[in-house]
Amino acid sequence: MARVFITGSTDGLGRAAAASLLKDGHEVIVHARSSRRIPAIQHLLDRGAQCVVGDLAVEEEVRETADQVNGIGGIDAVIHNAGVLNGAALLPVNVVAPYLLTTLIPGPRRLIYLSSGMHRGGDTGLDGLDWTGRTTTASYSTTKLQVTALSAAVARLVPNVASNAVDPGWVPTRMGGRSAPDNLELGHRTQEWLATSDDPAALASGGYWYHQRRQTPHPAANDPEFQDALLAQLAEYTGVTLESRG
Repeated sequence: MARVFITGSTDGLGRAAAASLLKDGHEVIVHARSSRRIPAIQHLLDRGAQCVVGDLAVEEEVRETADQVNGIGGIDAVIHNAGVLNGAALLPVNVVAPYLLTTLIPGPRRLIYLSSGMHRGGDTGLDGLDWTGRTTTASYSTTKLQVTALSAAVARLVPNVASNAVDPGWVPTRMGGRSAPDNLELGHRTQEWLATSDDPAALASGGYWYHQRRQTPHPAANDPEFQDALLAQLAEYTGVTLESRG
């Protein structure tokens, strides 16, 4: 059985994945933005899940979240599920937080990053981005292109780690809306499979997945030059590098 940490797990796909993994006998660490959100996952805590708390829009709290996870230890997989759809927090939550958690949580051999089919409309420009989130300088599509590139960069640069990105589809969650046409159940199955399965396909690295099928992402996502430029900006802003990961 695996121990899996899931960011943004008080609702939507994150909570659904946590419930499913617990049902399958895995250990789960759920994440809440604040203590006020814990009641939404109390049923998961009652079933044995552990919880960490931190606002991923705030860099200091991201670091504190990493410390909480490291205090639990023994993490086998991380599902970087948390995300926002709009506003100034787009870059901090959708890109900076998964980057920081990747660099600050040593040990996991499987990393899963939530992308979106909308990443194909993202902007590859990196100039003038406000990583602090004080102003809005990137679209949702752009942040999903960047996190897809981050996943591919980890696959390329970090040995012995299976790093993959997942498009969960447009599913009827709070973010997706009630009229979203995709299948909610299928929306979290790929993440769980990548986090825990012994299937050789799930153990491979560098994939972009949709419903357990590999897809072709935006060309920039697999472009080492774009990846390195993105990593350089994130390293300069946060003060930690991907090589810092233990």
